[in-house]
Amino acid sequence: MKIKVIVLDIDGTLINSKKQLTDKTKAALLDAQNKGIKVILASGRPTTGMMELAHTLEMHKHHGLLISFNGSQVLDCESNEILFNQTMPIEDTQRLLDHLKKFDVIPMVIKDDYIYVNDVYNCFISLKDNPKFNIVQYESRDGGFKLCEIDDLSKFTDFPQNKILVAGNPEYLMENYKAMSEPFAGTLNSMFTAPMYYEYTALGIDKAKALDFVLNPLGITRKEVISFGDGHNDIPIIQYAGHGVAMGNAVKELKDIANEVTLSNDEDGIAYILNKYI
Repeated sequence: MKIKVIVLDIDGTLINSKKQLTDKTKAALLDAQNKGIKVILASGRPTTGMMELAHTLEMHKHHGLLISFNGSQVLDCESNEILFNQTMPIEDTQRLLDHLKKFDVIPMVIKDDYIYVNDVYNCFISLKDNPKFNIVQYESRDGGFKLCEIDDLSKFTDFPQNKILVAGNPEYLMENYKAMSEPFAGTLNSMFTAPMYYEYTALGIDKAKALDFVLNPLGITRKEVISFGDGHNDIPIIQYAGHGVAMGNAVKELKDIANEVTLSNDEDGIAYILNKYI
């Protein structure tokens, strides 16, 4: 297997359950880059929430790329140039935010250094291991954002959005995501990115489309790509790659289509595969 590009999801894949990049995985990726292999991080995170990891992996020294917002933006780590950017139509974003008022969910809008929400105090969801998880605090700290309250997000959001992040109790989202998304079929893309997250992007946008956009001009084929992921939004990059690898902790749907299943993100599953093939 000739590998020219390694594509990595972040949460649940590159970092472990404690949100840490382990020394073993870091060493494997630095070694791969030193051998001339390009590393691309492909995440639902905003670009700012990926910068620290990119710096730790020294991607600015090796022409690394960041695919953020589930594929709606691509950044060159060396030049800081935005290579691709596809936002949602403002009218569709406003209509979506108005529609979401009908549901017991927490929409989040990003602008500059801020995340805008309806209520910074009403921001708890119930997870299996944490029945009172502050999801807004988690998102703001993870991406380095400040917080601001807006009564009506649909009227406020008169500027382009790369994605709309919606948080909620996992059981509630599973019961209601179809009603949340059906009015926008054929207009916006929508998907689960974690049990407590349902996200919207522009129509046709996903991580693989962004990947194809940047790799084609470089003459890199799918056969030369290895991708790692764990969630539903990683299905496109696993299908795109010549060798798609599901983490041991991945959802069943991803494992079913992957070429290979590795160890979990708590067992250095990425390092295990890279040491096997590189």
